[in-house]
Amino acid sequence: MRVALTGATGLVGYRIARHLARRGHAVLALGRRPVDLPGVAHRRFELAGALPDLGEVDALVHAALSHLPGRYRGGEGEDSAGFRRDNLDGTLRLFAHARACGVGRIVFLSSRAVYDGYPPGTALEDGLPARPAGLYGSVKAEGEAALADMVGDGAAVASLRATGIYGASAPGHPHKWADLFAAFDAGEAVAPRVGTELHGDDLASAVDLLLRAEAAALRPLTFNASDIVLDRRDLLATYAELAGGAGRLPPRGDPARVSVMRCDRLRQLGWTPRGMAGFRQSLRDMLAREAGSAVPEGGETRQSAKEP
Repeated sequence: MRVALTGATGLVGYRIARHLARRGHAVLALGRRPVDLPGVAHRRFELAGALPDLGEVDALVHAALSHLPGRYRGGEGEDSAGFRRDNLDGTLRLFAHARACGVGRIVFLSSRAVYDGYPPGTALEDGLPARPAGLYGSVKAEGEAALADMVGDGAAVASLRATGIYGASAPGHPHKWADLFAAFDAGEAVAPRVGTELHGDDLASAVDLLLRAEAAALRPLTFNASDIVLDRRDLLATYAELAGGAGRLPPRGDPARVSVMRCDRLRQLGWTPRGMAGFRQSLRDMLAREAGSAVPEGGETRQSAKEP
Protein backbone atom coordinates (compact mmCIF):
# COMPACT_ATOMS: atom_id res chain seq x y z
CA MET A 1 0.00 0.00 0.00
CA ARG A 2 1.21 3.54 -0.76
CA VAL A 3 0.95 5.40 2.55
CA ALA A 4 1.50 9.11 3.20
CA LEU A 5 2.52 9.79 6.81
CA THR A 6 2.75 13.12 8.63
CA GLY A 7 4.94 13.53 11.72
CA ALA A 8 7.52 10.92 10.71
CA THR A 9 10.42 12.71 12.44
CA GLY A 10 8.74 12.60 15.88
CA LEU A 11 8.85 9.86 18.49
CA VAL A 12 5.54 8.34 17.41
CA GLY A 13 5.71 9.03 13.68
CA TYR A 14 9.23 7.65 13.37
CA ARG A 15 8.11 4.33 14.83
CA ILE A 16 5.13 4.24 12.50
CA ALA A 17 7.25 5.03 9.44
CA ARG A 18 9.80 2.36 10.28
CA HIS A 19 7.18 -0.30 11.00
CA LEU A 20 5.15 0.39 7.85
CA ALA A 21 8.25 0.34 5.64
CA ARG A 22 9.37 -2.95 7.17
CA ARG A 23 5.91 -4.39 6.56
CA GLY A 24 6.19 -3.65 2.85
CA HIS A 25 4.27 -0.40 2.53
CA ALA A 26 5.66 2.36 0.31
CA VAL A 27 5.89 5.22 2.79
CA LEU A 28 5.88 8.89 1.82
CA ALA A 29 6.86 11.08 4.77
CA LEU A 30 5.18 14.49 4.70
CA GLY A 31 7.13 17.03 6.75
CA ARG A 32 9.65 19.83 6.93
CA ARG A 33 12.62 17.47 6.69
CA PRO A 34 13.23 13.90 5.50
CA VAL A 35 13.45 10.94 7.84
CA ASP A 36 16.52 8.71 7.58
CA LEU A 37 14.86 5.34 7.07
CA PRO A 38 15.28 2.86 4.20
CA GLY A 39 12.33 2.82 1.85
CA VAL A 40 10.82 6.08 3.13
CA ALA A 41 10.50 8.93 0.62
CA HIS A 42 9.93 12.57 1.54
CA ARG A 43 7.73 15.41 0.40
CA ARG A 44 7.83 18.81 2.09
CA PHE A 45 4.75 19.69 4.10
CA GLU A 46 3.70 21.89 7.03
CA LEU A 47 0.28 21.88 8.69
CA ALA A 48 -0.11 25.59 8.05
CA GLY A 49 1.54 25.51 4.62
CA ALA A 50 0.82 24.42 1.08
CA LEU A 51 -0.90 21.08 0.62
CA PRO A 52 1.12 18.28 -1.01
CA ASP A 53 0.17 16.27 -4.06
CA LEU A 54 -1.41 13.01 -2.84
CA GLY A 55 -2.70 11.79 -6.16
CA GLU A 56 -0.72 8.53 -6.11
CA VAL A 57 -1.41 7.74 -2.43
CA ASP A 58 -3.71 4.94 -1.20
CA ALA A 59 -3.84 5.91 2.47
CA LEU A 60 -2.98 8.78 4.79
CA VAL A 61 -1.77 8.39 8.39
CA HIS A 62 -1.90 11.74 10.18
CA ALA A 63 0.41 11.76 13.22
CA ALA A 64 1.80 15.32 13.08
CA LEU A 65 1.17 17.85 15.83
CA SER A 66 2.57 21.36 16.14
CA HIS A 67 3.39 21.88 19.83
CA LEU A 68 5.99 23.01 22.33
CA PRO A 69 8.80 20.43 22.67
CA GLY A 70 7.88 17.59 25.01
CA ARG A 71 4.35 18.87 25.68
CA TYR A 72 1.05 17.73 24.22
CA ARG A 73 -1.42 18.83 26.87
CA GLY A 74 -0.41 22.44 27.30
CA GLY A 75 1.55 22.27 24.07
CA GLU A 76 0.05 25.57 22.97
CA GLY A 77 2.10 27.55 25.49
CA GLU A 78 0.94 31.16 25.27
CA ASP A 79 -0.48 30.80 21.76
CA SER A 80 -3.81 28.98 22.00
CA ALA A 81 -5.11 30.52 18.78
CA GLY A 82 -2.01 29.47 16.84
CA PHE A 83 -2.14 25.95 18.27
CA ARG A 84 -5.76 25.58 17.20
CA ARG A 85 -5.15 27.12 13.79
CA ASP A 86 -2.15 24.94 12.97
CA ASN A 87 -3.43 21.68 14.38
CA LEU A 88 -7.19 21.75 13.86
CA ASP A 89 -7.51 23.93 10.78
CA GLY A 90 -4.43 22.29 9.28
CA THR A 91 -5.83 18.82 9.98
CA LEU A 92 -9.21 19.61 8.44
CA ARG A 93 -7.55 21.05 5.33
CA LEU A 94 -5.37 17.96 5.02
CA PHE A 95 -8.29 15.54 5.38
CA ALA A 96 -10.38 17.37 2.78
CA HIS A 97 -7.41 17.55 0.42
CA ALA A 98 -6.70 13.84 0.81
CA ARG A 99 -10.27 12.98 -0.16
CA ALA A 100 -10.13 15.37 -3.11
CA CYS A 101 -6.99 13.55 -4.26
CA GLY A 102 -8.79 10.22 -4.09
CA VAL A 103 -7.14 8.87 -0.93
CA GLY A 104 -9.44 6.06 0.15
CA ARG A 105 -8.28 5.43 3.72
CA ILE A 106 -7.29 7.79 6.53
CA VAL A 107 -5.99 6.90 9.99
CA PHE A 108 -5.86 9.78 12.48
CA LEU A 109 -3.63 9.62 15.54
CA SER A 110 -5.92 10.98 18.22
CA SER A 111 -5.29 10.84 21.98
CA ARG A 112 -6.69 9.63 25.28
CA ALA A 113 -6.92 13.37 26.06
CA VAL A 114 -10.37 13.24 24.46
CA TYR A 115 -11.42 11.46 27.68
CA ASP A 116 -9.97 14.03 30.11
CA GLY A 117 -13.39 15.32 31.09
CA TYR A 118 -14.42 12.00 32.63
CA PRO A 119 -13.87 11.52 36.39
CA PRO A 120 -10.63 9.79 37.47
CA GLY A 121 -11.05 6.03 37.61
CA THR A 122 -13.58 5.87 34.77
CA ALA A 123 -13.42 2.66 32.73
CA LEU A 124 -12.77 3.94 29.21
CA GLU A 125 -14.50 1.58 26.82
CA ASP A 126 -13.94 1.66 23.07
CA GLY A 127 -16.29 4.14 21.44
CA LEU A 128 -17.00 6.15 24.60
CA PRO A 129 -18.04 9.65 23.46
CA ALA A 130 -15.28 12.23 23.56
CA ARG A 131 -15.34 14.53 26.59
CA PRO A 132 -12.21 16.68 26.40
CA ALA A 133 -11.23 19.08 29.17
CA GLY A 134 -8.48 21.09 27.48
CA LEU A 135 -7.41 22.54 24.17
CA TYR A 136 -5.32 19.55 23.09
CA GLY A 137 -8.15 17.08 23.70
CA SER A 138 -10.66 19.40 22.03
CA VAL A 139 -8.52 19.69 18.90
CA LYS A 140 -8.24 15.90 18.70
CA ALA A 141 -11.97 15.39 19.30
CA GLU A 142 -12.89 17.88 16.57
CA GLY A 143 -10.47 16.17 14.21
CA GLU A 144 -12.17 12.85 14.93
CA ALA A 145 -15.60 14.37 14.23
CA ALA A 146 -14.48 15.85 10.92
CA LEU A 147 -13.02 12.52 9.87
CA ALA A 148 -16.24 10.71 10.77
CA ASP A 149 -18.15 13.03 8.45
CA MET A 150 -16.16 11.62 5.53
CA VAL A 151 -17.66 8.16 5.86
CA GLY A 152 -20.66 9.22 3.81
CA ASP A 153 -18.20 10.23 1.09
CA GLY A 154 -17.02 6.63 0.76
CA ALA A 155 -13.83 6.91 2.81
CA ALA A 156 -12.57 4.18 5.13
CA VAL A 157 -11.45 6.13 8.21
CA ALA A 158 -10.38 5.46 11.79
CA SER A 159 -9.19 7.48 14.77
CA LEU A 160 -6.69 5.88 17.13
CA ARG A 161 -7.03 7.19 20.69
CA ALA A 162 -3.53 6.53 21.96
CA THR A 163 -2.20 6.80 25.50
CA GLY A 164 1.33 7.92 26.45
CA ILE A 165 4.02 6.39 24.23
CA TYR A 166 7.35 5.07 25.48
CA GLY A 167 10.37 3.53 23.79
CA ALA A 168 13.65 4.64 22.26
CA SER A 169 13.53 8.16 20.89
CA ALA A 170 13.57 9.22 17.27
CA PRO A 171 16.98 10.50 16.09
CA GLY A 172 17.72 13.90 17.54
CA HIS A 173 15.15 13.64 20.34
CA PRO A 174 15.50 12.51 23.98
CA HIS A 175 13.24 9.68 25.12
CA LYS A 176 10.19 10.65 27.17
CA TRP A 177 11.71 9.66 30.53
CA ALA A 178 15.10 11.33 30.03
CA ASP A 179 14.36 14.24 32.37
CA LEU A 180 12.76 11.95 34.95
CA PHE A 181 15.77 9.63 35.02
CA ALA A 182 18.16 12.58 35.24
CA ALA A 183 16.24 14.05 38.18
CA PHE A 184 16.20 10.66 39.90
CA ASP A 185 19.96 10.18 39.41
CA ALA A 186 20.56 13.68 40.76
CA GLY A 187 18.77 12.77 43.99
CA GLU A 188 15.84 15.10 43.40
CA ALA A 189 12.46 14.32 44.92
CA VAL A 190 10.20 12.66 42.37
CA ALA A 191 6.44 13.03 42.70
CA PRO A 192 4.34 9.85 42.74
CA ARG A 193 2.30 9.07 39.64
CA VAL A 194 0.48 6.17 38.04
CA GLY A 195 -0.40 6.29 34.35
CA THR A 196 -1.03 4.22 31.26
CA GLU A 197 1.70 3.53 28.69
CA LEU A 198 2.09 1.94 25.27
CA HIS A 199 5.27 1.08 23.41
CA GLY A 200 5.72 3.02 20.16
CA ASP A 201 6.18 -0.16 18.14
CA ASP A 202 2.88 -1.52 19.46
CA LEU A 203 1.16 1.68 18.40
CA ALA A 204 2.74 1.32 14.96
CA SER A 205 1.42 -2.23 14.66
CA ALA A 206 -2.07 -0.92 15.52
CA VAL A 207 -1.80 1.62 12.70
CA ASP A 208 -0.80 -1.14 10.30
CA LEU A 209 -3.80 -3.23 11.34
CA LEU A 210 -6.16 -0.32 10.66
CA LEU A 211 -4.62 0.19 7.23
CA ARG A 212 -5.17 -3.46 6.33
CA ALA A 213 -8.58 -4.04 7.95
CA GLU A 214 -11.77 -4.36 5.96
CA ALA A 215 -13.70 -1.08 5.89
CA ALA A 216 -16.61 -2.67 7.77
CA ALA A 217 -14.28 -3.51 10.68
CA LEU A 218 -13.52 0.20 11.14
CA ARG A 219 -17.01 1.01 12.37
CA PRO A 220 -17.46 2.51 14.93
CA LEU A 221 -14.58 4.75 13.92
CA THR A 222 -12.61 5.16 17.17
CA PHE A 223 -10.14 2.65 18.62
CA ASN A 224 -8.47 2.82 22.04
CA ALA A 225 -4.73 2.09 22.10
CA SER A 226 -3.21 1.47 25.52
CA ASP A 227 -1.30 -1.31 27.25
CA ILE A 228 0.17 -1.21 30.77
CA VAL A 229 -0.65 0.66 33.97
CA LEU A 230 2.74 1.82 35.25
CA ASP A 231 3.56 3.25 38.66
CA ARG A 232 6.46 5.71 38.52
CA ARG A 233 7.98 3.93 41.51
CA ASP A 234 8.13 0.65 39.55
CA LEU A 235 9.53 2.44 36.51
CA LEU A 236 12.35 4.00 38.52
CA ALA A 237 13.05 0.79 40.44
CA THR A 238 13.46 -1.06 37.14
CA TYR A 239 15.65 1.73 35.79
CA ALA A 240 17.81 1.63 38.91
CA GLU A 241 18.24 -2.13 38.63
CA LEU A 242 19.16 -2.01 34.95
CA ALA A 243 21.32 1.09 34.85
CA GLY A 244 22.39 1.63 38.44
CA GLY A 245 20.23 4.21 40.19
CA ALA A 246 21.34 6.57 42.93
CA GLY A 247 18.01 8.24 43.56
CA ARG A 248 15.22 7.90 46.07
CA LEU A 249 12.10 6.04 44.98
CA PRO A 250 8.86 8.00 45.28
CA PRO A 251 5.84 6.68 47.18
CA ARG A 252 3.34 4.66 45.22
CA GLY A 253 0.66 6.53 43.35
CA ASP A 254 -3.06 5.86 43.61
CA PRO A 255 -4.11 3.36 40.92
CA ALA A 256 -7.79 3.98 41.69
CA ARG A 257 -7.47 7.38 40.00
CA VAL A 258 -6.28 5.90 36.72
CA SER A 259 -8.85 5.71 33.94
CA VAL A 260 -7.88 2.48 32.22
CA MET A 261 -8.57 2.17 28.51
CA ARG A 262 -10.05 -1.07 27.21
CA CYS A 263 -8.76 -1.97 23.75
CA ASP A 264 -11.13 -4.76 22.76
CA ARG A 265 -11.64 -3.57 19.19
CA LEU A 266 -7.93 -3.59 18.34
CA ARG A 267 -7.53 -6.97 20.00
CA GLN A 268 -10.36 -8.33 17.86
CA LEU A 269 -8.25 -7.35 14.84
CA GLY A 270 -5.37 -9.44 16.21
CA TRP A 271 -3.46 -6.73 18.10
CA THR A 272 -1.29 -7.98 20.97
CA PRO A 273 0.84 -5.36 22.75
CA ARG A 274 3.83 -6.49 24.80
CA GLY A 275 2.36 -5.90 28.25
CA MET A 276 4.32 -5.76 31.49
CA ALA A 277 6.25 -8.87 30.46
CA GLY A 278 7.78 -6.95 27.58
CA PHE A 279 8.20 -3.64 29.39
CA ARG A 280 11.39 -4.62 31.22
CA GLN A 281 13.14 -5.82 28.07
CA SER A 282 12.00 -2.74 26.21
CA LEU A 283 13.48 -0.50 28.90
CA ARG A 284 16.70 -2.51 28.83
CA ASP A 285 16.93 -2.10 25.05
CA MET A 286 16.20 1.62 25.29
CA LEU A 287 18.93 2.18 27.87
CA ALA A 288 21.40 0.09 25.91
CA ARG A 289 20.72 2.06 22.75
CA GLU A 290 21.12 5.32 24.67
CA ALA A 291 24.44 4.17 26.13
CA GLY A 292 25.65 2.70 22.84
CA SER A 293 26.36 -0.68 24.41
CA ALA A 294 24.59 -3.60 26.00
CA VAL A 295 23.32 -3.29 29.56
CA PRO A 296 24.47 -6.34 31.56
CA GLU A 297 21.88 -8.65 33.07
CA GLY A 298 20.99 -7.45 36.54
CA GLY A 299 22.31 -3.94 35.90
CA GLU A 300 25.46 -2.34 37.19
CA THR A 301 26.27 -2.30 40.86
CA ARG A 302 27.27 1.29 41.58
CA GLN A 303 24.31 1.96 43.93
CA SER A 304 20.77 0.74 44.37
CA ALA A 305 17.73 2.97 44.64
CA LYS A 306 16.84 4.14 48.14
CA GLU A 307 13.50 3.61 49.81
CA PRO A 308 11.67 6.82 50.80
